[in-house]
Amino acid sequence: MTTSTLQPAINVLPSKKTPIILSVIAVIVFFSFGLLGNDQSAHFTLDSAGDAFTLPELVFPGRITNIVFGVLLLALAAYSWMQRKQGKMLATWMVAVAAVLFVLGFLIWVVSGANINSISLASLLAGGVVLAVPLVFGSLSGVLCERAGVVNIAIEGQLLGGAFTAALVASLTKNAFAGLIAAGLAGALVSLVLAIFSIKYLVNQIIVGVVLNVLVSGITGFLFTTVMQEDPERFNSPAHLPVIDIPLLSSIPVIGPILFKQSVVGYLMYIAVFLVWFGLFKTKWGLRVRAVGEHPKAADTLGIKVNAIRFWNVTLGGIVAGIGGSFFTLVAIDSFTKEISGGRGFIALAAVIFGRWNPIGAFLAALLFGFADNLQVILTIIGTPVPSQFMAMMPYLVTIFAVAGLVGRSRGPAAAGEPYVKE
Repeated sequence: MTTSTLQPAINVLPSKKTPIILSVIAVIVFFSFGLLGNDQSAHFTLDSAGDAFTLPELVFPGRITNIVFGVLLLALAAYSWMQRKQGKMLATWMVAVAAVLFVLGFLIWVVSGANINSISLASLLAGGVVLAVPLVFGSLSGVLCERAGVVNIAIEGQLLGGAFTAALVASLTKNAFAGLIAAGLAGALVSLVLAIFSIKYLVNQIIVGVVLNVLVSGITGFLFTTVMQEDPERFNSPAHLPVIDIPLLSSIPVIGPILFKQSVVGYLMYIAVFLVWFGLFKTKWGLRVRAVGEHPKAADTLGIKVNAIRFWNVTLGGIVAGIGGSFFTLVAIDSFTKEISGGRGFIALAAVIFGRWNPIGAFLAALLFGFADNLQVILTIIGTPVPSQFMAMMPYLVTIFAVAGLVGRSRGPAAAGEPYVKE
């Protein structure tokens, strides 16, 4: 009988993060939103102007509804502690239910205490999807790069470079589609620098990415001041991409404006998510990419050109991020400004982690962050009991909590960040 046989089995309990977070939000909803909340009702509409038919308005009594939500969340929190004690993790769908209850409770608390008749959930969701467009493209760029073993910290620089180039080219040519193509090429140029230094010259990928972000920020800021501001009519008045409204389908309440009333970049977003997912998990190319990201040496022994695939994926990721950057100047606003990307490249990087390096997961995570961004804008406009400074922090707080809650259970590609030298 061996010594190991005599030793008792060590029961490793899951992390306390999920039970603690659930307990905290349960207490907040039950006491702050419920017992201390407003007695007035919160009204929500599900349709918008131009919809084919009208859906009934949703009415929630403020205090009572949040007390009920709080009790449900307290029960979920207690169940999560029991599951942990048994060495089990809480099911993902239960965590999603808790998140939905917390968001709804927060909305009911805010709307019942504001001086408005109702708030449109359809507009809130549609606006969140629109704001998530550059985040989705940025996160897809991160997935493409990291699945091949290259950490792409330069997403912010790629978005910013795409936004600047799109504005400049679309202004000079008076053609928004030319600006869109130029944005992709600009993102590819930034990613090509990342690939050369990190793959060919083996420079630390994190350092190269940070330097590229600073470099692109400096170059675009300098050219904005010295070129664009000198003659904004010629260099910074880009043509805009049209919003394509699909008849009948765009009039469906809630989902119509989200799926069938988008700009060209918005429709490209849905196509890109599907193509990246299909390419990575349903094709021979995707199998090779994932092999390179997990075990490059084994892939090399099978005849796969590891660094060539990494070069291709990093460049492709740059094109995707550059197209996402064009959203800022060809769709969202009518000109380029300094730091127009506003740190969204780093939120996109968080979406990669939160989405577990899966295109669909990254897409959903980016939608969550876009929803939080739109929520703080709308709630600041209607007036809330929460200080405006806190509301402005909401997208970044959601990013931090989301990554902090799952990063311990998320495992990225094993070889991500590690250069490969053929023996």
